Amino acid sequence: MKLHRISVPTPFYVGPVNVYLIEEDPLTLIDVGPRHEGSLEALRSGLASLGHKLSDIKRIIISHAHADHYGLARVVVDESGASVHIHEWDAPAVSANTDYRAYRELLSQAGVPAEGIERMEAGYEKFKGFAHPLEQVETLKDEDEILFEHESLMVVHTPGHTPGSICLVRTSNRLVFASDTVLKNITPNPVLSPDPIDDKRRFQSLGEYLVSLARIRALAPTVLKGGHGDDVTDYDEHFHRLFRFTQARQSKLLGLLPREGTTAWEASSLLFPEARGYHRFLALSETVAHLDYAVSESKLASERRDGHDIYSLV
Repeated sequence: MKLHRISVPTPFYVGPVNVYLIEEDPLTLIDVGPRHEGSLEALRSGLASLGHKLSDIKRIIISHAHADHYGLARVVVDESGASVHIHEWDAPAVSANTDYRAYRELLSQAGVPAEGIERMEAGYEKFKGFAHPLEQVETLKDEDEILFEHESLMVVHTPGHTPGSICLVRTSNRLVFASDTVLKNITPNPVLSPDPIDDKRRFQSLGEYLVSLARIRALAPTVLKGGHGDDVTDYDEHFHRLFRFTQARQSKLLGLLPREGTTAWEASSLLFPEARGYHRFLALSETVAHLDYAVSESKLASERRDGHDIYSLV
């Protein structure tokens, strides 16, 4: 299997995104980069350096529904007629119609004031502007096999960063396309999301993410190719480092909680006092993920008061 990494710049603080070209029949891209002029130019240039054009692409696999990974998919489809594939749990997030009602309710339950919810919704709309909506996708499930002329990749559902995040595994040598599930120098954010089965519930992102990390470890991967930055070649060490980081952050958060209890919104200000703008949403996402995980571990109690979830030490 011939594979090539194309580094595509983004206008986001995370920096360039890694797009992978699988030079087999059908010619396939794993992710495409955001809807941005510099990103499109880089993608075209990267393909040209390998002897290909956008119109040559036959298939796009989207690792997860964030604009920096799927934003240019429709441009590629318009030029090539390529099929687009994404996990069924993330498919609604790349469509043209976004229903924010479930998100608003979850933010309210987390204690976010009305003006904060409005700002977050506006920020999300701005972020979605870096992606063309997709009218038609083919959905993937765990353990689906993506076939090439001579080889295949297996879909491994790795929820956490988003509900529908996936990794792709080449079983012959245990190479893993890990996207944002495993990054060499960044700890992925367990983004606040409605549960894909019941949108009135919060997706248990951190607990699911830790299970996903353990599942990847069981595959004994040789190399993990992330969505940003360099490859991870020492996953066992990386796995333990992530668990230690998670434990340390949770211990810090529990040490900051007032004895009378607090909302996730208030707790996020204690844990990330410098967070501003979009980072405020990311701070809330990580905080509520840790709070929910602590409840599942019986380290915290949670009760609903006046529409808000209040977390308190057991």
